[in-house]
Parts: sequence; C-alpha cells; structure tokens
Amino acid sequence: MDAVLLAIAFFFGLVAQQLRLPPLVGFLVSGFVLQAFGQKGGEALHVVAELGVTLMLFSIGVKLRVRTLARPEIWVGTSLHTLLVVLFFAPVLLGIGTLAGQAAGLEWRTALLISFALSFSSTVFAVKSLEESGDMGAMHGRIAIGMLIMQDILAVLFLTFSTGKVPSVWALALIGVLVLGRRGLGGLIARCGHGEMITLCGLFLALVVGAKSFEWVGLKADLGALFVGVLAGSHPRSKELSKSLSGVTDLFLVGFFLQIGLEGPVSWQGVWWALLLLLLLPLKGVAFFGLLTRFHLRARTSWMAGLTLSTYSEFGLIVMALGVGKGWLPGEWLVAMAIGLSLSILVAAPVNRKAEELYDPISDFLKRFETAGTHPDDLPIETNGERIAIFGMGRVGMVAYQNLERRYPGRVIGFDRDPVAVAVHQEFGRNVLLADATDSDFWERVKVAETIDLVVLAMPKHSANVHAAKTLKRHDFQGVVTATGKFDDEVKELRSLGLDTAFHLYNEAGAGFADHVAQVFVQQRPDLASEWRRSGEGKTLEDERG
Repeated sequence: MDAVLLAIAFFFGLVAQQLRLPPLVGFLVSGFVLQAFGQKGGEALHVVAELGVTLMLFSIGVKLRVRTLARPEIWVGTSLHTLLVVLFFAPVLLGIGTLAGQAAGLEWRTALLISFALSFSSTVFAVKSLEESGDMGAMHGRIAIGMLIMQDILAVLFLTFSTGKVPSVWALALIGVLVLGRRGLGGLIARCGHGEMITLCGLFLALVVGAKSFEWVGLKADLGALFVGVLAGSHPRSKELSKSLSGVTDLFLVGFFLQIGLEGPVSWQGVWWALLLLLLLPLKGVAFFGLLTRFHLRARTSWMAGLTLSTYSEFGLIVMALGVGKGWLPGEWLVAMAIGLSLSILVAAPVNRKAEELYDPISDFLKRFETAGTHPDDLPIETNGERIAIFGMGRVGMVAYQNLERRYPGRVIGFDRDPVAVAVHQEFGRNVLLADATDSDFWERVKVAETIDLVVLAMPKHSANVHAAKTLKRHDFQGVVTATGKFDDEVKELRSLGLDTAFHLYNEAGAGFADHVAQVFVQQRPDLASEWRRSGEGKTLEDERG
C-alpha cells in the first residue's frame, strides 16, 4: 500500500473510531473514496488483503474446538440456512430481473449462483466485531464462528469443484503427515520463547506450513491455514501465539477492506442491485434466529448470533468473481456484490454495538419463539448460597477466587464462558460454572440481586468487563462491583460506569511485588531496614500511598 492509501485509510478509520464505530467501517469508506478518485489497489494491496484473510483464518483455527462443528446447530443449521436463502432469494431475484429486462442478465442458474453467494456471512466482520465486544468466548460468539467456518468450508468446496482443480493425490498424505506431526508443531512453538520468534513462528505455521503446503497439493490456501491453526490450538501456548499475531493480522486486514471498495467502477445499475440486496439482508438474520431457536437455543443467544451473521461475505465476493470470470454472470454483479457487502457491514456495525440494548425491549416477544427443552450449554444456573461471584476464571480471576475462598469458605463461586476452562476448574474441585456475564438473561436466571453481594469482573477482554458492568447497571444491581483494567484509560472508563472500584493490574502487580520485596528484606536484613526507617531514608508503602 502506498502513502495515499495509508493516509486515507488512517483518516477515515480515525473518524469512524471517534464516532464509536468499528474502524473497519472507515476502511470500507476509504476504499470507495479512493475508487471515486480513480485510485487502483494494485497487486501489492491484493497480496496484503489475502495475507490478512489467511492469518485471520489461522487465528480462528487456533481458537476453534473441533467438536463444536459436530453439533447439530452448527452443521445442520448452516446447511439449512444456506438452502433457505438460495430457495427464497433466487425467485425474488428472478422476479425483479424479469421486471428489469435483459439489462439484469438473470436466468435461473444465474439467480441460484447469486443466491448461493449471498448466503455467506462475513467472517472478517464477525471476528472483528466479536473481538471488539469481548464476545468471542460467549456462547453466541462460539456458535457464530462455528457457522462461519461451515460456510467457509462450503465456499471452499464450491470453488474447488467449480474451477476444475482436483486436489493432488498427495493431499491426503499431507493432511495425515500434519495430523501425525502435531507434536512436532507443538515442540516448535515451545522452543520459540516469548518475543519476536513466537510471532515469526505463527507466520511460518500459517503461511508456509498451512497455506503454501495446501496450495502445493491443489487445496485452498486459506483452508490450510485454518487446518494448521486447529492443530496448533491444542498447544498450551496457543493463546500467546494467537495474541502475538493479532496486530499483524489487523494491519493486513486494512488492505482487505480497502480492496472491497476498490473492486471495480461503480455504476447506477450496480448501486440499485446493491440496495435491493440490502433490503433482503434482514431475512438472513430472521432465518438464523428461527433455525437456532429450533435447536433449543435461547432467544437472546439466537438473536445475538443472528445479528453477528447478518452481513454478506468476502467469500460471496470470491464466488461472484469466479462467476464473472467464467462468463456466468454480468460484470455489474461483482460491483453490486462489493457495494452490498460494504453496505451490509456499514449497517451491521452500529446495530451489533447496540444488540443488547435492542434485545431488552423485545425480549418477551422473542422468547415466544423458543422451543421446549434446553441446550446442553444453556442450562439454568443453580447456586448454593454463594455471596461472591467472580466472572472470568483466567489467571487473574483464579488468584482472586483462591484468595477470597480462603477468607470466606463456601461463599465464592466462579463463572466462565469457556466450557473447556470450566471443565478444567471443576476437575480441580473449584466451584466454577459455565455462564456469560454479558448475557442479560443470566442475571434474571440467577436472581443476582437476591443472592450475590460482591461481583468481581476479571475477564481478560476490557470490552467484556465494560459490557458486564453496563448489564449489571441496567438490572439495578445494588451490591459491590469491582473490575480490573490493564491501562489508565480502561480503569478510567470502568470507574465512570459507577463501579465501586477498578484495579489497574500493572500498578497493583508492582505494588504487590514491592510489598513482597520489602517483607523479604526485613526478614533477611532487619538491621538495615530498621536503620533506614529510623533515619527517614525509607518510607513504608502505606506512607507512599497515603
């Protein structure tokens, strides 16, 4: 990307951020502005965009639990949703195409292909949206990611067969070698330390071991990155690996969003078709909601997942590009899809930010569509007289749990929204249950105002702590609420929400370390410690704080 592209992207990304919109909205606008002034993306931007998508799929694979894909709501739900969209959208497009005349270039095969492309949802947008809201680990986030991966698999299969590329006979051998060599991949990660080598290791695994090796045997590069990410995800340092790549991935994804706007010259016909696609978009969300509630998911979970998936997809754009390249579609449809994708993200971004607030007033109505029975991950919350609730049982939450449990035995309960983490805690005998603090229904199910006196928000994502704090406030929780932040602005935002206290993790860690050092020094050199204190050359930590 040259200086002009970077400058425009930075400007509109900053404007979007100041308007409390995801920066990706600004990047999309940047692409259209640049295209209007005749700017071309070029090969370099195309490479950057592809790298961004590949690294993003690798990161998804690292966080993915394969057994999630085997659940009926994921693979059956995704398949049924794709079928419903194709069967409904195709006749609508054909009918409108008939009214528009030959200019639309539509016949039934064309309409089916376009509808298939429209059935996909944007993986890039969903991942960025869930990360910014702290909902990647929430139940609706896990369901959305699972369905997106199933959609991506369907898209990859279509692209593979439609292009006539038959995978090499070595494809199965490669997959077998990678599966059997999982321990070797783990050993490689373990030997890379904690600095720049862990980032370089992630790039090597995603782009070389995953993407390039799959290309060599005739498979899609993105699929290779996803597959190797899944294999790497079982390693204890997988979270660190994924986190080390996040900044690089985000930077490359800027190129992806710029490229959408630069896809082709905008025509009035393309704009009109894009607006029609935007009008059809809510039907995708309704279909997701209806299908997910059929699988015994609560209305709130189905609502949140449906909104996350209510966009058009970059993979749909790739399918359209293939159709145009083979002469199956008029070129205007590629432009229409690019504009429709952009508009869907522009609309979905602010709606997803307000998803919880939009749900609350209509929750009673939406709950009428729930089906009998409960989902295994959506069971009622039962407490046993605990008065202290800790949300987020990571490193910080676990230490808080252990210390509070020693002081108030039997009064502490921990909650986490990662079923794997909950299972590990329960194996060690800790009182930890599966729950999502950002779920408004949760607070109603546990009657928190009647049972809990102290809430500790220790989730690793600041946005998740903020979301939970706002949810508590909406439900008029009168108990004590504390939270943790890593930076000054995070602590300031938490305190502005009316929390009783917000702890700066790094400051408190430094203060705790100083306390420990002082205690050790007094034990080892009481003579010097006493002398320094008498001479006034040293102060106690309480003096410093006071």
